[in-house]
Amino acid sequence: MLLLLAIAAHAQPPLDNTEQAARAARRIRALQAEADRLAAQSRTVFGELRKLEIDRALRQEELRTAERDLVRVTGERDATSARLKTLEATRVAGTPGVAERLVELSKRGRAGYVQLLLASDDVRAVGRMARGVAAVAELDRLRLDTHRQNLTAERDALAALTSQRTAVAQLQKDAVRAKAAVDAAVSARNRMIDDLDGRRDLAAQYVAELQQAQRDLARTIESSDAGSKVVALPIRPFRGDLPWPITGAVVARFGRVPAGRFGTTIARNGIEVAAREGDEVKAIHEGTVAYAAPFTGFGTLVIIDHGQSAFTLYGHLAETVVSAGTNVSRGTVLGTVGPSPSGGVAAYFEVRIDGRPVDPLQWLRRQ
Repeated sequence: MLLLLAIAAHAQPPLDNTEQAARAARRIRALQAEADRLAAQSRTVFGELRKLEIDRALRQEELRTAERDLVRVTGERDATSARLKTLEATRVAGTPGVAERLVELSKRGRAGYVQLLLASDDVRAVGRMARGVAAVAELDRLRLDTHRQNLTAERDALAALTSQRTAVAQLQKDAVRAKAAVDAAVSARNRMIDDLDGRRDLAAQYVAELQQAQRDLARTIESSDAGSKVVALPIRPFRGDLPWPITGAVVARFGRVPAGRFGTTIARNGIEVAAREGDEVKAIHEGTVAYAAPFTGFGTLVIIDHGQSAFTLYGHLAETVVSAGTNVSRGTVLGTVGPSPSGGVAAYFEVRIDGRPVDPLQWLRRQ
């Protein structure tokens, strides 16, 4: 009992309305500064997004150019392949006549030519025959040489076009990948802008809530019952700037955590903060005590109602110095740390917003 009285003596008195007004004004300035920072960051991201949009347009044009070049080179290659097939067919069709003449001339040999020429007793006829044979042979040679040259040229052209098509196809693939990368970057920047806008809107909403609280405080201060009525500030605008209920390292975090050897997990609705037995646990924000009594699994538990469906829970207490219905301010001592169900010494802390637990580390000020 003496310990409880000593703790109660050290508990901070409720804040008066003037202090509440000053605290609201400080938080409004902080939120407005955050909104300005988010706006500046948003402008920077908009600039980056504009550059990315231009880059995307360039990549789109590169892709269209590569696709046009691919169609053109593919058409040229197909046309060259068709010409080559035609030349091959012409060569195959013309080969039998030339081959027969070559075979016949080969059979005759040089002596055969002489016999063929001497078979006539007309000297002029012999001359004509000699010139005719030579002309046919030269014509066959020219035809074959020209055909070989055409075949070689078309084959070289086909190889060059095939190589060019491979290179253009690779450029087309590179352009597709580059455009996809820019598209992903644009999407990421758009998501970032949406996030910044959402955070800025939330900051503006919090400022509006605090400004309304300021107006309520001003009216209360001017009223006759200013000394007996204390206006509580909403807790949401102080997200990320709330004091810790107790100083210490987090030994158990919020969320799903492994449990046992078989891959099972458990959901933890709050955090546990390392402490020494007897350390004081304080309220992080003003409100009304909704519950203060032993609770199975939590030792002695204190629940504070901060209004607007926001609650904070303080567990693993050995004892408490507040009772249900008590109005408490930020920093009010609620009780002292006792042993946790696991056998160690740690304070349990939980935040519930709109009926569901949220990560307390997102609401507390960084240590």
